[in-house]
Amino acid sequence: MSSIRRLNHAVLYVRDAQRTAQFFRDVLGFVTVQEAAGGRAVFLRAGGSNNHHDLGLFSIGAQAPSQRGVGLYHLAWQVDTIDELVALRAKLQAAGALAGESDHGVSKSLYAHDPDGIEFEVMWMVPEHAWGSYATDSVVAPLDLSAEQQKWSGVSTRV
Repeated sequence: MSSIRRLNHAVLYVRDAQRTAQFFRDVLGFVTVQEAAGGRAVFLRAGGSNNHHDLGLFSIGAQAPSQRGVGLYHLAWQVDTIDELVALRAKLQAAGALAGESDHGVSKSLYAHDPDGIEFEVMWMVPEHAWGSYATDSVVAPLDLSAEQQKWSGVSTRV
């Protein structure tokens, strides 16, 4: 039986680790905890994390291919309240990074792209007592973030 509890960190190959790190600092509030290889490797921690780092970025150069293929689709960063998700939506829009929004029943999700076009998700988890049939149903519906904020403002996410 596995004893794995959660994802500890993700590592991405990017064209320019410094540029991508700046994006994650400015838009999602990450902080740099370490740099290596003359700045070509950057390790970042999310604001509410107790990990050493949540994201590692390795520069592979400006000529790196950008075609989508087999491999990682996206990472999902979780926030504690719907209010934080609303605030991040504004920051993602201002950065020109917001790519989509979905209501998954058990979670409310924003999708965005980093400077290299790598997609990531920022999501808020609905309290488990409110999951109902969504606990076993896969849902992708339009997200009405204003209505969700009115309903859930100030409620912390499932931990």
